[in-house]
Amino acid sequence: MIITVVAILAALAVGLIAHHLHRRRRTGDDEEASVGDLISPLETLAVLLVAFVIVVAAESYGSASAAVEAEAGRVDQLYEVADYAPEPQRERLQASAVCYSRAIEAAEWPLMAEGGAKSPLASTWSTEFRTHFKELAHKKDATFPLLVQADDERSKARQTRVSEASPAIPPFVYWFMVVALAATVGAFAFGLPHNRRPAHLVLLCVLAALFTGSLLLIEDIDSPFSGRIRITGDAMQQTADDIAEDFATDHPASTLPCDTDGKRTTT
Repeated sequence: MIITVVAILAALAVGLIAHHLHRRRRTGDDEEASVGDLISPLETLAVLLVAFVIVVAAESYGSASAAVEAEAGRVDQLYEVADYAPEPQRERLQASAVCYSRAIEAAEWPLMAEGGAKSPLASTWSTEFRTHFKELAHKKDATFPLLVQADDERSKARQTRVSEASPAIPPFVYWFMVVALAATVGAFAFGLPHNRRPAHLVLLCVLAALFTGSLLLIEDIDSPFSGRIRITGDAMQQTADDIAEDFATDHPASTLPCDTDGKRTTT
């Protein structure tokens, strides 16, 4: 972030200095017209780059947000469908769903801010799902295909969430865009009219501020789980709380096999 701001400010300063030196050496409108002709394609390139990168970053952010909501929804669905399974798979599946949601929130979510990775703790509980599914398959229970479908959608949403935690924009593309916008600001500063007015400088500063804001916005939404407008784990936390309450109601004589962080407490 600091490098981005410094790059734009440095380009603005260099452009104004170059404009000042150019103004002292030459006069006339012909030079300004030629500079304006050169600035136009540079401006077009910079705007197209910003537009393209913002779309890519926004799509990645939207996919990450949708995956978070989908994963929480599928865990809740899995718990509800398991309510129709026979015992003891019913209780075991529902307990695993509660522990999985807790492990995602406590163990895996902090990894999202670091670029995304799957927590072995959460994966332990997803493995439990498949163990119980096999038992239901042997019994030829009617809930088996519904549970498998819900788990498959949960797994895909989790994989999408983890993959979207990494920046979608390659560093080379981002810094090329920084250079292009910095060059544009510098070129505008250099191409100011010889008889410039305060309004010209104000508009130039506004342009530099908008370019800088665009870069910072892109950098922020390209890190969907660590930026200032980051995606939170509220959806999974809400699911964990809801199904934990349901489990206490459905199985009042049983204890969950995990603590509030999803760590196994029973063998």
